[in-house]
This record gives sequence, C-alpha cells and structure tokens, in this order.
Amino acid sequence: MSKTQQFSAFTKKEFRHILRDRRSMLLLLGIPIVMIILFGFAITNEVKNAKVAVYDPSHDIATQRIIQRLDASDYFNILYYPESPQEINHLFQEGKIQLAVLFNDHFDSRLRHTGDAAIQLLADATDPNQAVMIAGYASNIIAACQREWMREFRVPMQMVPEIRMLYNPQMKSAFNFVPGIMGMILMLICAMMTSIAIVREKELGTMEVLLASPMMPGFVVFSKVIPYFTLSVINLITILLLAVFVLGVPVSGSLFWLVIVSFLFITVALSLGILISTLVRTQLAAMLISGMALMMPVMLLSGMIFPVENMPEILQFISHIVPAKWYIYAVKKFMIQGLSIHFAVKEFAILAFMALLLITVSIKKFKVRLQ
Repeated sequence: MSKTQQFSAFTKKEFRHILRDRRSMLLLLGIPIVMIILFGFAITNEVKNAKVAVYDPSHDIATQRIIQRLDASDYFNILYYPESPQEINHLFQEGKIQLAVLFNDHFDSRLRHTGDAAIQLLADATDPNQAVMIAGYASNIIAACQREWMREFRVPMQMVPEIRMLYNPQMKSAFNFVPGIMGMILMLICAMMTSIAIVREKELGTMEVLLASPMMPGFVVFSKVIPYFTLSVINLITILLLAVFVLGVPVSGSLFWLVIVSFLFITVALSLGILISTLVRTQLAAMLISGMALMMPVMLLSGMIFPVENMPEILQFISHIVPAKWYIYAVKKFMIQGLSIHFAVKEFAILAFMALLLITVSIKKFKVRLQ
C-alpha cells in the first residue's frame, strides 16, 4: 500500500469515527450556529420598546403631541397612564416600566403664556448605561417637539426635562454588573465544576466502585456536591463583602432573603451539573456542554450584560428558561432597589420550580445511567 493510500485510509477512518459520534457532530456543527445567532441578535446596546408610563394631569394638546411622538418611535412603548405619582413607584418596583414621563398641571397653557413648562423623566438606573440612553432618547424627542413649536408659534419656549435616576443616582456601573457576576460565578462553580468532577470519576472508573459501596447512591452523589456548595457559599460571602466595602454597592433590602435566594440558585446550579454529568462520558464534553448550555446563556440571555427587553421575541422567550436571569432579577430587587420579598415572589417561585424539577430529573437519570 502506497503512502497516499495509507493517508487516504487513515483520513477515511477518522471521518467515520467522527460521524459515528453524533454528540460530537452536534457540538461541532451546532456551536457555530448557536454562537452566530446569539451574538448577532443578543449583543446590542440599542434601546427598543422600552416600557414607559406617562403621568399627564393636564391632558392638553401639547402633552398629547409629546406622548404621540414618544409612542410612535421604535424606542418606547407606552403601556401605563397612572392617575398619581405614587402609582409610578409601584410600577418601577414591580419591574413593569423602565421610564416614567411626568407633566405638570396646565402644561400647554404654561408653555404658551410663560414659555416654560416642566417635564420630569424618571429612569430605572439599576442598569445605568441603559437608563442614560433611554433618558437621552426621550430628551431628544422632547427637544424636537420644542423646536417645532418655536417655529410654529414664533415665541421663545423652554422645555428642558428634569432627569432623575432611581436606585442608582451616582450612576455606578457596579450596581449593574455585581448581580450578574454573582449569577455567573455561582453557576460556574456549581454546575460546571460539579459536572466535570462526576464525569472524571466515571472516566477513571471509580464512580461505579463508590456506588457499589454500602453507602446509598444518593448519598454518594450528595457527598460529591457538598464541597462545591461550600465553595459557592464562600464565594457568595466574598462577593457581598467586596461589593459593599470596596465597590460601594449597598444591600438596600433584606440580607436574609438575598442569602435564601442565593442558596436556592446554588441548588438549581448543582442540579444542572448533575444532569449534565448523566448526559456525557468525558470531561471535554462536559466542559463544552457547560460552556454552551450554561455560560453563554448566563452572559447573553440573563440580562447580565445586555438588556433582555432589547432582544428579539424568540430570544426573550428562551431567556425565561435561563435560571440566572431570575436570580439576577431577584438580586437587583434586594440589593439595589431595596424591595421586600413581596416583589420577588415570582423569581422565588420560578427558581423553586426549576430546583424541584432538575433535582427530580437529575436523580432519576443518574440512577438509570449507572445501573
């Protein structure tokens, strides 16, 4: 056999080996598709369909004209017309709006006679970059309306909005990235490291030996994940101490509920790690699946870096199954906004359901896999 034939034979053998491994083929061909879709649509700093509430006590021509301009733009979606400023606070606390526009009484009359009318813009600055862009776009639309009226009525007018940043008046970026970093680190330590550790035992052939011991299989698995739970708790304490005393991010709400929701999220992440370990046989496959199925969604679809509201609807729907999204939302409510447990019931319920579901599936799959 010539060298060319030998080379051809080895090449064909390698192709057959790769094609037989369907999981590797799925990873090799699927990763580029998923990455281009996620990075192409999720990574955007544009403001799209920001949720807005408008308090308009005067209901006159001038206010309606500004409201129509705001609603007609692609940047804003006016959803609420509260009857009092107090209602606006509840809308912000429930996460239903990102911007509130407040007009003063007799807006049109003041604008025409005195040339001065007051507008206030309230923005949720838990994400300071997003808040600045939203307030800036609204201010530009208001300024455009002012220029049109000055040309139309040929009288001097002043309509400079007063901008207030809620929850983060100093506009510190740490207020935004600390909750995201908490979610990413806990997911990394719990899910990725747990899956790799258990798969390593399988590769070495020691997991079956451990399960053959007098100890119940469930306790064997539990003993494997306890160290990672402990490391995650230490990381949680470290992050909170650094956030408060170094970065100046306060725990404005309940520290107790912040710790409880963190423990719940750690449980979800550990269950994910066990589930991944039942699906793969090698540490490399565990790392690839952990990176694709956990790390990328945490970074791109959880709101950690890029606002979920700006993404296409299909990605917003997919983001609902990312546990880190709900954890980051809950952390922001407790740390940044200082809200009570009543405003985080939804996040608690979703994380609890995910934990229960993943624990059940993981234990069942793990037992079947190792029988």
